[in-house]
Amino acid sequence: MQLSYWEIKNWFSNIDFTIVGSGIVGLHCAINLRERFPESKILVLEKGLLPQGASTKNAGFACFGSLSEIIDDLKSHSEEEVIQLIQKRWNGLQLLRKRLGDSVIDFKPYGGYELFLKEDENNFTECLQKLPFINEILKPIFKNNVFSKEIDRFDFQGIHEYTIFNPFEAQIDTGNMMQTLLKEAISKDILILNQIEVTAFNDKTSQVEVEVGDFSFNTKKLFFATNGFASELTNNQVKPARAQVLITEPIENLDIKGTFHLDKGYYYFRNIGDRILLGGGRNLDFEGETTTDLSQTEKIQNRLEELLKNVILPNQDFKIEHRWSGIMGLGNSKNPIVTQLSDNVYCGVRLGGMGVAIGSLIGKELAELL
Repeated sequence: MQLSYWEIKNWFSNIDFTIVGSGIVGLHCAINLRERFPESKILVLEKGLLPQGASTKNAGFACFGSLSEIIDDLKSHSEEEVIQLIQKRWNGLQLLRKRLGDSVIDFKPYGGYELFLKEDENNFTECLQKLPFINEILKPIFKNNVFSKEIDRFDFQGIHEYTIFNPFEAQIDTGNMMQTLLKEAISKDILILNQIEVTAFNDKTSQVEVEVGDFSFNTKKLFFATNGFASELTNNQVKPARAQVLITEPIENLDIKGTFHLDKGYYYFRNIGDRILLGGGRNLDFEGETTTDLSQTEKIQNRLEELLKNVILPNQDFKIEHRWSGIMGLGNSKNPIVTQLSDNVYCGVRLGGMGVAIGSLIGKELAELL
């Protein structure tokens, strides 16, 4: 990288804080640092043309976990851990709404529904049995019952008659959210450089040397907000998890509104106006989907189309307009990693597929490590 004197002087000299990753976590970290240190020089580096992980590629669910997901989490986490995690997700959503505003992110409180395929009898029965208990442990957070049993009113096929309704779930416009966050960061004199990949770093006690290809620069503090790509540089227990998504062309007289979960959250769909966005299927090939490759696979895309045809939009014509993938950051625990790696290096990663909910809070916590 052959930089001029002017480029080095203005963009890569006297840097106080460098954040790697311009997604939800990275931008919230940068904005929080700016509010605490108004005179600092802040640089955000992004390896993609746009945020490369899931921040601009997610489904736009303002959610904190379906009933079956919460029950599943209780099998590998303590009750206290699960409650704290849901509290963090809920707090993160409120932080996001407060910072950007509901109208800007197109916040639509339609509620969320969990569906159960007829062959998924055991999961359906377990959820109905444990619903009162889950409502009880969540009452201190929401001051009311979160989950209730409701008859399916959307004419889905091949599912149990009853769905589980959650009035606290909502939709947002992911594109609006990220565009507004980027605008706010820029308005606060935060430098954002795209298509620059950090390849290595060296904490030298008084400063950090950051390598970007064959060029390096120094920064006083370095923050990693790379989530699904975290293990490449930070050696944290984070595994990438690809989420494949498709969206239909507009569908005439579509009568589906809300956010929907299926098969313990491994499938999820929603309306975007009169279109259906559907994603998931990672459980068909866990090993194959543990990747940072943003392509799609025939096996999972076929299953998504099958669900559209047989469950979500039976007896209805539809056409797929577009397909894409995003990369989440998962691990053995659902708890995010917000930690100091060395004297001047920090990271906020492993959002567990809940970046929209928890990303704002993790960005704030990451900045507060300083």
